[in-house]
Amino acid sequence: MNNWQTHIEQAEQSCRQSGERLTTKRKQVLAILLKADKAISAYELIELYSEQHQRTLAPMSAYRILDFLESVHLAHRLNTANKYVACAYIGCEHSHELPQFIVCQECQRVDELSACSSNLMALTDEIKQTGYQLSSPQIELTGVCQACLKLKQEQVTTTIEHRTQQQA
Repeated sequence: MNNWQTHIEQAEQSCRQSGERLTTKRKQVLAILLKADKAISAYELIELYSEQHQRTLAPMSAYRILDFLESVHLAHRLNTANKYVACAYIGCEHSHELPQFIVCQECQRVDELSACSSNLMALTDEIKQTGYQLSSPQIELTGVCQACLKLKQEQVTTTIEHRTQQQA
């Protein structure tokens, strides 16, 4: 069984325990998010849904499903990019108080980082001291992933080798 299928089963169990229903379309959308190698927009989701299921998913339905998946902590919306990712911790027992993400600025890969509630409390206290009220505790960081760093290094090495050969 694939990892994404295990996550779907865990998501179904979580929904049952909380009195929610993970319908077929919701499962299909969650599966697309789980299989995606990067965050995807609602319209990219609609396109992928059409390709994988040979059926149309209306934009309103896509947004409703994404809202549902967010509400039951199965997916996250990246505020800075207005894109969605599946929760990396489906089926885990820990609280989802402080979602943190690192987004590769080259390939758009997203990894969810775990954070403890004491970090959230400290951050919330510091925010209150500055006179703000926190509307979303989600943290989104950007950087360059290992694969992109390696690719950049290979490109630099190839360029240097090419120039050296031209000079010889």
